Amino acid sequence: MVLTGASAGIGEALALAMAREGARLTLAARNGASLEALAARCVALGGEALAVPTDVSDEGQCRALIDAAAARWGGVDILINNAGISMVTTFGEVRDLGVFERLMRVNYLGAVYCTHHALKHLEASRGLVVAVSSLTGKTGVPFRTGYAASKHAMQGFFDSLRIEVAPAGVAVCVISPGFVATDIRAHALGPDGAPLGASPRDESARENMPLDECVSLMMAAIRGRKRELVMTRRARLGLWLKLVAPGLVDKIAAYTARKKE
Repeated sequence: MVLTGASAGIGEALALAMAREGARLTLAARNGASLEALAARCVALGGEALAVPTDVSDEGQCRALIDAAAARWGGVDILINNAGISMVTTFGEVRDLGVFERLMRVNYLGAVYCTHHALKHLEASRGLVVAVSSLTGKTGVPFRTGYAASKHAMQGFFDSLRIEVAPAGVAVCVISPGFVATDIRAHALGPDGAPLGASPRDESARENMPLDECVSLMMAAIRGRKRELVMTRRARLGLWLKLVAPGLVDKIAAYTARKKE
């Protein structure tokens, strides 16, 4: 299994959960020291692990990641595209439009690069591609324009790919978490393209899903080779409501955002 974005948050927790089940893991993220430490923890839990420092925004590094995994384990049976960065700012406040390119290169193109180079191995193993997207990949969210755009791109790409690769026995699962108790928003990009260090939004009242619950749901979806996972009943209701009353959903999103100003 190849897992990007493995050094923290959902990726780290998922790697440890997989290791407890004896998985053979290829762990990817930019921070080599964190990856090596995580690989050691995975081995201690009963798994096998290879750490491959990777910046997924670089196609060459994505190719090298997949090649390293295939060389070590004899192929690739599962690819989990989890690497991602967020954004918290209004579009009108943006001072560096390069933030949009960075979001697309990491969140969208990183998944495209890894999937492209892994595809022949996945076809050989009749494997599984997992895209860790977001509810913002399905509906607009204030202060997340660039992030939402990158996740919408992921959703469209993997929905299309699913149809193409089904005859080869490859499954595609798109996972759409909502707000999960990780520090991703503390590392979100701001209007000048630099990490904020802390979310400028008041999110204290928001109910974040516990990380272990999120990972448990993901593990079940991966085992079952599910087509899609939307994690909460409230989120599923919101997506249904968008179909029948999209204007109302916009008003709810705007109201929720104003409450946190």
